[in-house]
Amino acid sequence: MLNILIILSWFTFFSNNTSVNEKPSQSSEELKLAKLINSYRISKRLDSVSISTNLNIVAQTHANDLHLYYKESSRCNMHSWSRNGNWKECCYTDNHKQAKCMWDKPRELSSYKGDGFEIAAFYSDGITAQMALDMWKKSPSHHDVILQKGIWKNKSFKAMGVGIKGNYACVWFGFDEDQNQ
Repeated sequence: MLNILIILSWFTFFSNNTSVNEKPSQSSEELKLAKLINSYRISKRLDSVSISTNLNIVAQTHANDLHLYYKESSRCNMHSWSRNGNWKECCYTDNHKQAKCMWDKPRELSSYKGDGFEIAAFYSDGITAQMALDMWKKSPSHHDVILQKGIWKNKSFKAMGVGIKGNYACVWFGFDEDQNQ
């Protein structure tokens, strides 16, 4: 009986934590979101962005962290990371003074060499790929990231990772190619 309990505890721990040594598999909704973003970019005469194994790790880990631990507050927004994982806690504020703690997550959690830039979405009844993209299209700052407008205009995304868990969707973009594709 003790062996069963230990095995169940081990399974529960690992099913709630993404291992940075594993290649993450993508759910059908995550694949759909990546395809929707790339189709939208192509419709606007932009190149598609390659799916990154490492940025998938970051996106899926963050979506899971948000799903399990995020509590909406007036101080820390959805780009924040809890203290409940193998990463540095991060309180990302709307004034962007803590941006570096988010930009560093790909290097902290994976072998991706560059900075990462996240867009995140929440829907209280569970989120789908289409819902996330529709929300980002209506948000000027998120829309600018997807279509590389505004401060992103002279940049070129080379990698993208997608994570969806429960009510949260996260997409991470990077300027560097993922060497572990």
